[in-house]
Amino acid sequence: MSELRAHLVDSGIAGAVATTREDNLRNAARMAQGLDKYSFGLTPLRAWTAAEVVAVMVQRVGIDPDTEHLEGADTIDPDLTLAQLERWRVRLAKAAAGSERVLLATGHPTGVLALHLRVAGALRAAGCEVLVATPDWSWPWDGESDWAKARPRHVRVINGVHMLASGGELLHTHAPEPMRAVLAGLDAAPDLVVADHGWAGAAVQAGLDVLGLADCNDPALFIAEHEGRSIVTVPLDDNVAPHRYDPLAAYVTDW
Repeated sequence: MSELRAHLVDSGIAGAVATTREDNLRNAARMAQGLDKYSFGLTPLRAWTAAEVVAVMVQRVGIDPDTEHLEGADTIDPDLTLAQLERWRVRLAKAAAGSERVLLATGHPTGVLALHLRVAGALRAAGCEVLVATPDWSWPWDGESDWAKARPRHVRVINGVHMLASGGELLHTHAPEPMRAVLAGLDAAPDLVVADHGWAGAAVQAGLDVLGLADCNDPALFIAEHEGRSIVTVPLDDNVAPHRYDPLAAYVTDW
């Protein structure tokens, strides 16, 4: 555990992170305002003020509690990351032991995709059904250019991990629409969802059991967990070099 903690800090996954204080405070305010882009498809169970959202992020993520700290660097508490990774490990072990049906998805194909792929492989090897949904669904771009018309967004699945794609590209997204399409296309609900951003938020909103992860500038999933909804959210920098997540994947799949 001490080695993993050191890795979290050395890699910038936790500790002093690249995500700025300005981003953290701005996004907390926007989530409190109910702006769609920052809600990840979740409808909070009550109204939240920006100050309350920040307080939850101090408690669950470990951002700086100093209310006078308005710009510059910010932090994620590596001990909070470790505690949530342990909860992930326990829940994934239960899924493996019960050969559960598991759905995985990510909105960050350049970062935490590596973690999701490792988890998908371990679950499959343990006898779980790693779901693959390819809904007959496309999501037009805003705008009427020929380029946009020729490349509507759609769901692409790589080794069991669902992502948003367009043409030959995997796309970064925080939107819940792709997960809504995937869930609508399944014959039966999954026993467990492992996801992030809007993919996770839409699953929580649908009442599913979710293992999520989020950066310190993305409060929606942490607020959902704080409200008692069925999600375990790991606080981490969600876009470091993909191989940096390998020790985390090894830990949560050590059953």
